[in-house]
Amino acid sequence: MSVRILLVDDQPLMLVGLGILIGSTADLEVVGEAGDGREAVRLVRELRPDVVVMDIRMPGMDGIEATRQATAEPDPPKVLVLTTFDDDEYVYGALRAGASGFLLKSMALDAILDAIRVVAAGDALIAPSVTRRLIADFAGTSATPAAPAPDAEPAADPSPVAGITDREREVLALVGQGLSNGEIAERLVISAATAKTHVARLFAKLEARDRVHLAIIAFEAGLVPRRR
Repeated sequence: MSVRILLVDDQPLMLVGLGILIGSTADLEVVGEAGDGREAVRLVRELRPDVVVMDIRMPGMDGIEATRQATAEPDPPKVLVLTTFDDDEYVYGALRAGASGFLLKSMALDAILDAIRVVAAGDALIAPSVTRRLIADFAGTSATPAAPAPDAEPAADPSPVAGITDREREVLALVGQGLSNGEIAERLVISAATAKTHVARLFAKLEARDRVHLAIIAFEAGLVPRRR
C-alpha cells in the first residue's frame, strides 16, 4: 500500500514540484493539497492522510498551529515540517506541536522522499547529534522536587516510565541517545527483532507518537544524561 500524503504550502510552485516528484514514485501518493494551515486541518479530517508535509510560514493559520491541531485528531497523521527557515524557534515549536521531523527545502529531492518514508514508518527524522541538542533544550532542566516531610506517606511514582520493565528502560535510554533499532540491538547484545519489539511496546505503554516523543520522555525521566 502506498503512503497517502497531504501537501501544505502557500507557494503554488512548491506544491506542483512536490506533487510531480511524489507522483513519480510507486510507494507514495498525494491525496490532497492545501495553501494554508486552516485548509490543511480541514483536509486532515476529511482525507485522513498518513503523512502531512507542512510548511511553517503561511497566511492565516501557520504550520505550527496546523500541526498542533492535526496531531490532536483521532488516529492522527505524521507531520513532516518542510521549510525554508533554519530557525531553532521553528524547530522547537514544531516538535512541541507534535511534528515527527523537520526538513529544509534546500535538501536534495531524494532526501525529502526518503524523509517522508521514514516519518510514515514511525521514526524520527532528526539525526542523533541534532536530536540530543534539540530535545535536551526542549525538555529543559527539571527543577529538583522538594523533599517530603519526614512523616509523609511516600507518593506513588507519577513518572510515565513507572510501568515499564528494566529492559525497556535500557531501550528507552538508548532511543533518547538517538540510536536506531539496529544500534540498540548491538549495544544490548540482542537481535534486531527483539529491539524492535521492545520499542513497539514502549510506543504502546507510553502512548508515544514516534521516536522523537520517546526520546523526550527519556530525557524528562532522567534516563539520558543532560549536557552541561
